[in-house]
Formats: sequence, C-alpha cells, structure tokens
Amino acid sequence: MPLYEHVFLARQDASPQQVEELTAQMTGIVEGLGGKITKTENWGVRSLTYRMNKNRKAHFVLLNIDAPSAAIAEIERQERISEDVIRYLSVRVEELEEGPSAMMRKADRDRERDDRGGGFRGEREGGFRGDREGGFRGDRGPRRPRDEAETTTDGE
Repeated sequence: MPLYEHVFLARQDASPQQVEELTAQMTGIVEGLGGKITKTENWGVRSLTYRMNKNRKAHFVLLNIDAPSAAIAEIERQERISEDVIRYLSVRVEELEEGPSAMMRKADRDRERDDRGGGFRGEREGGFRGDREGGFRGDRGPRRPRDEAETTTDGE
C-alpha cells in the first residue's frame, strides 16, 4: 500500500481533547478503509507564519499513514467539512521516517538547551561586551578633544 505523511492544523481555541478526538476520527477512517496509522505526533500549539481564517496559532498534528488513496481522499474530505481544521497536507512518500520527526527532534534540542541554561541568550545577557581587548573602545585609540574634531582642514 502507498505511504503518506499527513499534517493537519486545528484551530488554536480547540481544546487538546478536541484535537485528540479529531485525530481518533482520522485514525478510524483510515482503519475502516483497510489502512493503518503507523505514527501519530502532536506538535502542540505553534505560531503560524501568517494569519489563516483569523487564527494566529494552531495545533499541529502529524500522521504517518499506510493506506490506499481512497482513505486519504476520505480524510481530506472530512477535514474540509470540519470547522476545527484550518489546513491540511498529505504527501506520498517512498518510506516512512522511523523515530521522531524533525519537528520533535527540534523540540528536544530546544528543551535540552533550555535545561543547560546555555545557548546564545544565556551566555551574553544584556549585550555586555567585556570580552574585547583594550576595554570598551577596542582598537580605535583615544578620543580626540571636541574642539580638535570640529576644526578640520579642507585643503586650504
């Protein structure tokens, strides 16, 4: 059977239980038509790049599907009908990705970085540039007196 990666975005004001119910509904459709869901990932509420249907955020859900194309067509039909689904995308793939998706790996990396307390913001808070050699002025040398800076010679 063909393999698909399917992602749908649910409205941000839908509760996590409603998103789980939508996922269960999609799983039931696939299994009813002779397919199976090999992996389900809930990526949580994420910001959208631009506003869609007056929503700035959405619940993201990934489904790895091993099912006939009729199951995908039925899932997409149900998502078009549902008011909770903002967008969806189904992509046919040669093989399904094992383990966590790239989005989940990124979330794990971010969580580890936050736990360590390091990262870009943790190392240099407040923009203090005390790491420069020679103090704050660096290699620019001493400041000229103000009256010297105002009197310049323009080739006279």
